[in-house]
Amino acid sequence: MYKSLFTLSLIASSVSVYAQNVSENAQTDSASPKDIERVVVTGDFRQTTLDQLSASASIIDQERLRSRQPSHVDSVLNSIPNVNFAAGASRGRFIQIRGIGERSQFAEPINPSVSFIVDEFDFSGLAAAGIIFDTKQLEVYRGPQATLYGTGALAGAVKLTSNEVGDAAPDYVEARIGNKDSYRIEAATGNNINSDWGYRVALVHNRSDGFVENTFLGRDDTNNIDESALRFALEGNVSERTKLALTYRWFDIDNGYDAFSLDNDNKTRSDEPGFDEHQTHAVSIRSTTSSKAGDLILIATHASHNIAYGYDEDWTFTGFHPFGYTSFDAYFRDVETQTGEIRFVSSESAALFDGMTDWTLGAFYKTTEENLLRQYTFADGDYASTYEPTTTALYLQTETALQENLTLVAGLRLENYDFDFIDNNGLGRAFDTNMVGGKVALQYTAGDHFYYASISRGFKGAGFNPDNRLQDNQRFFDEEYNWNYELGVKGPLFTPSLTARAAIFFMDRKDTQISDFEVIEREDGSSGFADVIANADVGENKGAELELSWFASDAFRIDASVGYLSAKFEGYTLADGTVIDEQRQAQAPKWTANVFSEYAFTDNLMWRVDVDFKSEYRFSDGHDVTSPSFALVNSELVLFSGDWQTSLWVQNAFDREYFTRGFGGFSNDPRDEYAFDEPYFQIGNGRQYGVTVKYEF
Repeated sequence: MYKSLFTLSLIASSVSVYAQNVSENAQTDSASPKDIERVVVTGDFRQTTLDQLSASASIIDQERLRSRQPSHVDSVLNSIPNVNFAAGASRGRFIQIRGIGERSQFAEPINPSVSFIVDEFDFSGLAAAGIIFDTKQLEVYRGPQATLYGTGALAGAVKLTSNEVGDAAPDYVEARIGNKDSYRIEAATGNNINSDWGYRVALVHNRSDGFVENTFLGRDDTNNIDESALRFALEGNVSERTKLALTYRWFDIDNGYDAFSLDNDNKTRSDEPGFDEHQTHAVSIRSTTSSKAGDLILIATHASHNIAYGYDEDWTFTGFHPFGYTSFDAYFRDVETQTGEIRFVSSESAALFDGMTDWTLGAFYKTTEENLLRQYTFADGDYASTYEPTTTALYLQTETALQENLTLVAGLRLENYDFDFIDNNGLGRAFDTNMVGGKVALQYTAGDHFYYASISRGFKGAGFNPDNRLQDNQRFFDEEYNWNYELGVKGPLFTPSLTARAAIFFMDRKDTQISDFEVIEREDGSSGFADVIANADVGENKGAELELSWFASDAFRIDASVGYLSAKFEGYTLADGTVIDEQRQAQAPKWTANVFSEYAFTDNLMWRVDVDFKSEYRFSDGHDVTSPSFALVNSELVLFSGDWQTSLWVQNAFDREYFTRGFGGFSNDPRDEYAFDEPYFQIGNGRQYGVTVKYEF
């Protein structure tokens, strides 16, 4: 089977390179294809450029990020091919790449399928901390990234990189105001303390009432956004050969969560609106010691997270209907995470085989303690659990120049994953397994074009379902493995002003982890739910990604991307006993696309239009509710005047209704005596408009 798949991948073809404008002054500098090729990728062991990376990746630079008026990473993900997200609460906390990724978390511990990295911090599974501020670029890697990130990167990785420390990045103040009583203030400053040391400080505060109206309470802010974040970084030389970097990050998220209504109209009746809160203190230290043999890198991080998530389960108020029920469900998590990593990156003089092979050798350790307290109306008492996963890994990656224009990349990661779990219902579980993943890629350069063919293997740890209402055979699920076969090419297309990056891929998933739920009928006729994760026999995800950038003139630029995805799984029994022979995977739209255009009327006036498209997709593997296809149009008019930049912007310009989460297979409506299965949707933001002013100094 693998032979035929590899043969299929070898006969496929693809084209590409995505254009990124990295000009420091948008009103006078225009990026060229050569500038694009020099976009530096930070989420790799060695400093490389986008056009020399043997993987399908998108790099969104600072200017492009700013054009979308982002507050959180979820406001950017729609623009990236074959990437999707589920809201889960007030934000898009759950990311899917090529159809693989989690969609929610309640009482169960989860192992993320998409690594989420912020500078040195591993926030995988904690994407609520994806607030964008003082961000240099967003990097999205599609396909398994096991050598780099291990068990958290079965589907890929998302990385936010902050601006440099010292005087390399500009100081600025930015203020945004818009409808729905929204405003945002961001500021950053940095400088050199002396010839050896520099610092940078950045902060942001973001607030909005949101788009939900609670008709019972007479409020329009029960689904509000209230977020603050701070970054302080210090970097310098402690000796002639050693550089030290220290970073502190703080997040304070106090958002509301009141998103679902019986009539799917953004008009809720909750008497106890929910909440989505997240407080984080995180510190990191990184030392880099250079020698003739290479760079010895030591990284240590510690992060403390207090997370609270709760919602009004009945979506109404007491007395709404004679058949109605009243219920509130809340989850409080204290999460402590420590990581340690040692990495040695060889220099040219230490390359093996007469200087033909560069190498990277490293070890990684991560331990987490997650304490959960659940308070639920229908539970006999509070539920408490402690979950302690530990990851220990060794990895090696080599890059061998077989010929002047032909390179072999080989990576291997050996990882031990174990966890201990105990709860106050007397359930105890312990698990220990060894997993192996990695990548082999051939890279070939011909003139301005870069070709690659790769085979990579990702993995994801096993787990269990803690709900004691489940049967014993529903409690445990196995680890998952993913083989990814990929071909890609990057370079000019027809003309030097048009550059492209394209890839085709085939992903073969083994013991595919499927999220489902079991409906449990209460005595009053209403429905309760028990979340279930289990394994399907196999999963198959195949598709293509194409990103184009055309510099039509010095004043006019167009970027376009499209993703195609066919994702299905086979051999699975749902929690209700239904046998699924074959089914399309959830959160996997067949088509995703984006078009971004930028036109400079003058040196001081620019117009941008950004259009996102997603085709229809299933919300869950456990029911048939789907998200209809939709297109969202964003636009801004930007005025430059010296150190000032003013943007008049609109998001979702045509006020298109779209959904960020959906449920089905049950009724939560007492008006029909809970007798008919109905779809329920979390509605995305409607039209929003405002003005943003930025001053650099």
